[in-house]
Amino acid sequence: MSFTAPPLPAELLDRPFAVDGPEAFNALALELFHLHARHNPVYRAYLEALRTDPGAVTDANAIPALPISLFRNHRILLEGLESRLLFTSSGTTGPVTSTHHVPWPELYVRSFMTSFRAVYGEPSSWRILALLPAYLERSGSSLVYMAEHLIRASGDPLSGTYLHDHDALASALRRSEQEGKRTLLLGVPFALLDMAEKHPMPLRHTAIMETGGMKGRRPEIVREELHRILKAAFGVPAIHSEYGMTELLSQAWSMGNGAYRCPPWMRIRLRDTNDPFNYPGPGRTGGIDVFDLANVASCPFIATQDLGRLNADGSFEVLGRFDNSDQRGCNLLVEM
Repeated sequence: MSFTAPPLPAELLDRPFAVDGPEAFNALALELFHLHARHNPVYRAYLEALRTDPGAVTDANAIPALPISLFRNHRILLEGLESRLLFTSSGTTGPVTSTHHVPWPELYVRSFMTSFRAVYGEPSSWRILALLPAYLERSGSSLVYMAEHLIRASGDPLSGTYLHDHDALASALRRSEQEGKRTLLLGVPFALLDMAEKHPMPLRHTAIMETGGMKGRRPEIVREELHRILKAAFGVPAIHSEYGMTELLSQAWSMGNGAYRCPPWMRIRLRDTNDPFNYPGPGRTGGIDVFDLANVASCPFIATQDLGRLNADGSFEVLGRFDNSDQRGCNLLVEM
């Protein structure tokens, strides 16, 4: 049986945003698992390589997560669909970049707008300033796509992207402070550190959000040190963060202390660093698997190369990344 586009009932595209608890999440996760086991060629081949019988998977927590590295050399998409938008990674972890085929860009917009509103309120209540050099200098960045939509939704004439113009950004921040305007400064770590060195200033009405990523522009520092420097330079009580990636259609958000919370249709699972099919509970450290039920078309179940820890309150922390020698389990499974 083959699909003809579109292969999904329209209501399935709405259902991630109706998830209201574990029971609804698990039911939709299993439904999407069986859909992809039948009609996603790459995921189907992956399950066959694992000798996993889809019919035997009846618990959402037992769903195998697809190694994220497969996005570098495979077109991962349900049969019968064509992409209307391509997101590509920055290539900071190697010479080959990942490509995410997105047939419904509006689904991504709905995902980040819904989760942003749940945490921060309407974008129109913010002035949004984005400091995203390198991302803005290439095409295909999902981060830039999100930032530009949030900027437009803010409706503020000073909202915008500031490539390398730290002076103009500093001027906008000073004006926001004078006006008492609620402002969000969204930036990559190395650019925020540049800003902290060139234009330190007390910010009482501004939330600073770092996006992670973009290694190699400065000597790497741990997140705690990054946040300490930024808090000291700008006099803010906390540094916010967002956790997303090219291969996903959803974000988790942190309002401080590096503790991220997922929207209802997104869940984090940890896998043991030696056995990728053993899943430790809260309080342990492991590789991060992301279940993103808004990622209907490519793959909702992704095994990332990030290390993390789940907290008892449902939040999670990102502790770093696997190096090549750490990926013992997944490396055995991706030669497809």
